[in-house]
Amino acid sequence: MPDSALPRHSGTHIRPKDPHYIHYYFLMRDIKNAIDQHASGSLLDIGCGNKPYKDWYAPLTENSLGCDMEQSDKNLVDTLCPANELAFKEGQFNTVLCTQVLEHVFDTRGVLSEAFRVLKPGGKIILTVPFTWEIHEKPYDFYRFTRYGLTEAFKAAGFDIVELKANGGKWACVFQMFINTIHSTFPYKTFRAKILKIIFMELHLTWLLNKIAISLDKKYFDEWWTLNYIVVAKK
Repeated sequence: MPDSALPRHSGTHIRPKDPHYIHYYFLMRDIKNAIDQHASGSLLDIGCGNKPYKDWYAPLTENSLGCDMEQSDKNLVDTLCPANELAFKEGQFNTVLCTQVLEHVFDTRGVLSEAFRVLKPGGKIILTVPFTWEIHEKPYDFYRFTRYGLTEAFKAAGFDIVELKANGGKWACVFQMFINTIHSTFPYKTFRAKILKIIFMELHLTWLLNKIAISLDKKYFDEWWTLNYIVVAKK
């Protein structure tokens, strides 16, 4: 494994006590539904990392490739290339999957243009991006996207939008951001941080808040505030 191999998310099983459970619950639910409905033929996973969704799309596609900027820690990246300079020929794929990548590429227009180029006519892209999240993978964290910005960006790239959906609503957001804020204090060696860590981890308060958040968000869904968006668009 190369020294630069990056640790990446590797699967779709998330424990209810995980601090990011709310985020993954809604994101993975909608990715799974989009893959089930739209994945076909030859698939390209842009920014694939450890290909956490391969078990979902493999039975629905004839073949698949994954590309990324660097090799992942499980050595699952097939082709190393930038997302805005894809090393594939025009019209090579029926489906493009791109999850939580666009915010990390400064040239977002180039990413969508390249995805359009490598898709066959009638091919579809499934893409997710955050709307609410703290700075991560710095310094390569450039953007957050509204549904209106996404709509215009996909239209400008030549796509017809099939679906644009919020992943979780305001209750998912407020609970997830609260949990993230509390957990961000754990690395500090203060008495307060130690007490919070005991309450949220050892006494399972994170698990309880996760369960409450999921229930509230389903019952009182309101996309006034959301964690992520998923877009399905057609060439």
